[in-house]
Formats: sequence, structure tokens, C-alpha cells
Amino acid sequence: MTVSYWVSAAHLPDGVADRVRISERDGVITAVATDGDPAPDDIVLDGVALPGFANTHSHAFHRALRGRTHADGGTFWTWRQQMYAVASRLDPDRYFALARAVYAEMVAAGMTVVGEFHYLHHDHQGRAYADPNAMSEALVAAAADSGIRITLLDVCYLSGGLTAAGHQPLDPVQQRFSDGTVDGWAARVGALANRHTGAETVRVGAAAHSVRAVPAADLARLATLRPSGPLHVHLSEQPAENVAVQAFYGCTPAELLHRHGLLGPTTTAVHATHLTASDITLLGTTRTGTCFCPTTERDLADGIGPARELADAGSPLSLGSDQHAVIDMFEELRGLELHERLTTRQRGRFTPLELITAASAAGYTSLGWHGGGRLAVGAPADLVIIDSSSVRTAGSRTAQIHYSAGAPDVRHVIIGGRRVVSNGTHRLGAVGELLATALTDLEDS
Repeated sequence: MTVSYWVSAAHLPDGVADRVRISERDGVITAVATDGDPAPDDIVLDGVALPGFANTHSHAFHRALRGRTHADGGTFWTWRQQMYAVASRLDPDRYFALARAVYAEMVAAGMTVVGEFHYLHHDHQGRAYADPNAMSEALVAAAADSGIRITLLDVCYLSGGLTAAGHQPLDPVQQRFSDGTVDGWAARVGALANRHTGAETVRVGAAAHSVRAVPAADLARLATLRPSGPLHVHLSEQPAENVAVQAFYGCTPAELLHRHGLLGPTTTAVHATHLTASDITLLGTTRTGTCFCPTTERDLADGIGPARELADAGSPLSLGSDQHAVIDMFEELRGLELHERLTTRQRGRFTPLELITAASAAGYTSLGWHGGGRLAVGAPADLVIIDSSSVRTAGSRTAQIHYSAGAPDVRHVIIGGRRVVSNGTHRLGAVGELLATALTDLEDS
């Protein structure tokens, strides 16, 4: 059955249009008409329609750290110890409950697909569960309950770090991240990918955690063994990574990835904060994507990456909320622009359409959902309707409303033609209560 939604305005691929009817059938947009009145059978949704947002980089369990890591200052590396402590308390049941709540928070904020960068594979001693993909399946089930599409980016993680002397052994917490060998990782993730072949709302992709965690010889092997589809990797998030790679391998992390065949249009480099000019050219000429996570990068004092330079070089930009200090795509897309303003003292570094594209279509492509993140015929029927008359958005021009809106302004979210958020309420109910329950259980474990 065809269902049609009518909105007063919408952000379409070629610009903003008024009085828009968007029709869908079987979860796919079949028609988009502008400058028309609502028909009797139309579902009228008050507000401005945006394409569904793609949260390209997520570590769901990091949500447990929000508002808990700021008292003692420190660095990324001291923050990481607190993150490892949370990781040590998770099992499949607790991870399902936490991720279900976190993904519901994402959907309520207008995110319709998530790329979960997943490395909590095994039990606390690094032993495989009865189902070696039990933790992965907990995330897939959590996404299904929350209504969000998921690309599970299964992470290869083999070493505990890198110094000038070489790769370091895994520490006790990291044991659960590792399959021991790249072949062991490939066998496990291959079974997971086969299990979900053809799934309507699930994709399985691959990730190398970083060049610190995957030695060069294993990078080459990963390139040949990984499942088809997207590949993501943390890249040059910290200067210490660049120093160690230069000292041991004699090149930059980006150059090391390129040597072993891991750059290209299906690859996304996450963060890419500390790049050389040649790195920027390399990512651009290979059409490797870059995912920026502005709220995390400033929360962890990582630095500000060269977003405009990467885009100009040819690297498609997408956005993620990473450690979930904030789950609000409006904050991420504004952060992309505002960080540029701080470093260049110029406004309008990205156009309004470029920011919407980074938050939606580019992220969909990065996560293997080609053609998504657009309000256009043939695209998935993933729509976000935002309130245009809230205390934040009142008076904003429609084409610039994403500069003023926030997650609380999301009124309706439709994913694959299914209404998941109605009048600001997720179908699971009070998301705050779900989060509180999951976080309390984790704290008590």
C-alpha cells in the first residue's frame, strides 16, 4: 500500500521546497511532489522534513561515560582507561539493554542508520562465547528493537599498541577485543555476514581498529579477507599515533594503509585529525571518505581536523557521535562548520546543503546504504520531521534551520516507511528511563 506524507517544507537533493508530498511503498520513496495541498488521505506532519541522519561512527557502550569523565582532566589516554573499565563490565545481555536504549536515543534525535564500530567480541577472559558473535547479535537485536538501521563494522584488533620498538602485546582488558589472528577474525565476521545476507535493516562491514592495533602484515591480509562492503578505520586521531608509526614504519598512518590496499571509495577514515598535506591529497585522490565526530573530538581534546581541505581534495565527509558525549546530529554538523570558523576566522566554510549531505547521504554511502539519506524517488523512506516553531527554531529560514535546531526539535521519525517516533515520543516509550535502567544495571554489575 502506498502511504503519502505532506509537510509544509522539505530539504530535497536540489534544495528546499514548500508544500511537499512524499509517497512511499514497501519502505521506498515512490514519488515526491512540491507546491501542492494535502490530499484527503495524506498524513499531515507539521514541520520541516529532512532526510534521515546517518550516525557514521558509534561505540554504543561509551554512552555509559557521559557526564562521568570530567573531574580530573587528563588526556585521551587517561580517558581510555575509564572506557576500558566500562568495557570490562559488559556481557551480551547488558550490552543489548544498553545499546537498545542508546539506539533509541539516536532515533529520537533523528538518526535513522548507525555505523557501530564494534570490538567487544568475547568474554572477559578473551574466550569466545558459545555463539562467537553473541555480542554482535546483541547489537543487531538492539537496533531492531529501537527501529534503526545498523551497519555493524566488525573490528579487527590484534595488538595492544605501537611504539618505536614495535607492536605491543594486548593488555588484559584488550584480550576480549581480539580474535588472535586476522584469519580468526575473518572467519568469525564472515559467519556473521553470511547470517545477515539480504537482511532488510542490517549490513555487516569491516574495520581495522587502527594501525596501532593491526600490524602491517595483517593489514595486507585483512584487505584480502574482509567481507565486501564498507571498511572503516581510526586514523591519526592522536599525534602519538603518527609519531609511533613514523618511528617504526617510516611513514604516516595514511601512507601505511595505502601501501596495503586499504584506501579507496569503500573505506572511511575516522577522525583524521592530525594529517600531513600529503595525507590529505592521498585520501582525496583515492576517494577515501572521512568521518568527523566534532563533539567527541573536542570533548577528548583531540584537536580540529582539516575538514574543508579534505572535502576540497575529494574525500567525502560524513559525521558520527562516536563516544556519545552528545547524541545530536545538529551539534555534529554545526561543529563541522564552527570548528572551521575557529581555525580560519571565516564564516560559511560549508554551505547549508553540504552540511545536510554530510549528516545524511554521505553517511549512508559510507555505511553501505547506497542512495539513502535523500528525499528522492528510489531512496529508503527515512524521514525526519523537525519543529519549525520551537524556542530554538522560531524565525529560522527553512534552508538554514539546521543551524538552529537541536535533537529536542525532532517530532517524527520514519524509517523504512515505519513511524518510529511520533510527536516526539519513541515507540519504546520514555528513552530516558530505558537509559537509566541500563546504566544502573551496568554500574551495579
